[in-house]
Order: sequence, then C-alpha cells, then structure tokens
Amino acid sequence: MDIKEQVIAIIAEQAVLEPSDVSPDSTLEDLGIDSLGLVESIFAIEEAFDISVPFNANAPEESDFDISSVASIIRGIETLIAEQKD
Repeated sequence: MDIKEQVIAIIAEQAVLEPSDVSPDSTLEDLGIDSLGLVESIFAIEEAFDISVPFNANAPEESDFDISSVASIIRGIETLIAEQKD
C-alpha cells in the first residue's frame, strides 16, 4: 500500500466510509470529519508512518500543516516522510 492509499484508508476509517468514497479533492468537512476526528486521523497517520505531524489541535489554522483537502494532507505526509529519510 502506498502513502496515498494508506492516508486515504486512515481518513476513510475516521469518516466511517469506504476508501473508494474518499477522493483527493475531498475536504475533511465534505467527509463529515470533525475536529476530534481530525485529531484522531493525525494520530493514526503519525503511528502508521512513524512521523510527527506539525499540527496544533487547539489552533489548526495556525499549523504549518495544510489540512484543506485529502490531497494536501497526502502531500504533507509525503514531504514529512522524505524529510525524515534525509
């Protein structure tokens, strides 16, 4: 499973959807994921990829991590994994 598939699977699980129902263009709001679901998704992603996501649950709009869409989350995770390998 590649990074994109894994991230979509994690987000789908939080949204109680099938991964096929989650598109890269989807926003978390589109998927019905609230702030708690977002935090749980971030924790699950951190565990799955053994990374630390620079995300402040108390002030998500102040985070450097872009959560505006599924695609932006995937890009952010790919970047964090690449940086960790350096």
